Amino acid sequence: MSAPTFIPFTRPNFNQETIDAVAEVLRSGWVTSGPKLAEFESTLSEYFGGRPVRCFANGTATMKIALQVAGIGPGDEVITTPISWVATSNVILGVGAKPVFVDIDPITRNIDLNKVANAITPKTRAIMPVYLAGLPVDMDRLYAIANQYKLRVIEDAAQAFGSQWQGKRIGSIGDLVSFSFQANKNLSTVEGGCLVLNNEAEAKLAEKLRLQGLTRQGMDGMDVDVLGGKDNLTDVNAVIGLEQLKQLPSYQTRRAALARQYFDLIRTELKSAGLEDLNLELPVESFTDTNWHMFQVVLPLDQITIDRAQVMMELKDLGIGTGVHYPAITGFTLYKDQGYKTSDTPIAERIGRSILTLPLFPAMTDEDIGRIAKGLVGILKKYRKN
Repeated sequence: MSAPTFIPFTRPNFNQETIDAVAEVLRSGWVTSGPKLAEFESTLSEYFGGRPVRCFANGTATMKIALQVAGIGPGDEVITTPISWVATSNVILGVGAKPVFVDIDPITRNIDLNKVANAITPKTRAIMPVYLAGLPVDMDRLYAIANQYKLRVIEDAAQAFGSQWQGKRIGSIGDLVSFSFQANKNLSTVEGGCLVLNNEAEAKLAEKLRLQGLTRQGMDGMDVDVLGGKDNLTDVNAVIGLEQLKQLPSYQTRRAALARQYFDLIRTELKSAGLEDLNLELPVESFTDTNWHMFQVVLPLDQITIDRAQVMMELKDLGIGTGVHYPAITGFTLYKDQGYKTSDTPIAERIGRSILTLPLFPAMTDEDIGRIAKGLVGILKKYRKN
């Protein structure tokens, strides 16, 4: 019997129209930042209700430049979460500021807003929440805290393109909002990202910061008045984004349908296996706010005899790919060497040690979800402690 088809934890989807659009840009002779980038930024601005938008080479650059636009630098503190891709805190260090990690809510797995006020000091300049797997924090509470303490908010919405808060798109409200368009995101330009800003002055500064601080002065002159980098998005990437935007509604619908299947089938398999008392933690069952960028479970490691890595290997043997998003940042050597300890954020430490990302992408079938649910529960039953 042949092995079952392997299901990766994610797979980008680029249709023939996208391929044709890229080929057209390549034939045009203008492949770096040009007319397609301008069109993409304009289209994104419309998507976000007319707010200024600038695109960048990756989602890390968007956060770095957001911090610079907000005036964050040496001696400042930025409150954030320890459960994120390490870029979130690396960019804070990169501008000379200090990340201050606040523990997470065990249900949403986002920063616990109840604990933010206790972390604020006279050096605190901003809050950088992360919307894990596309689920936003309580935006009303977030901005109430920020307004009370006169803090900037830089939303790490890398995974939240298409998510909402009370019917409003993430990015259409708020302060500085950063998105990633990396290959595994709901909307992908292969690599890239965008920053939603508050006004044209911030947008102009972001433009300069992404291209060596350059200011053009007419046809024959230029000047540099700030220290910038090389973070511009190309027209090749931009045209992919334009085509992806056309497909986004169908992608979102399919992701939500797959997530519903996960909830139903995992619960069915647990009941069938007699494991209803097993503490397998599922994500927040929201079909209004989140974009279902990822479907993550928290394994009941205290109720089974193997660790997460062994669970992942068992699933791989069944033809199922998985991911880890994310271990606690405070456990990385770079951060331990600066005095951070995972014990300071115990919920994040537990979640970071136990969280498992299951496959979720629009091209998956209902049968794929059935295989995954059956495989995962079968492993949990096999290694259940007596």
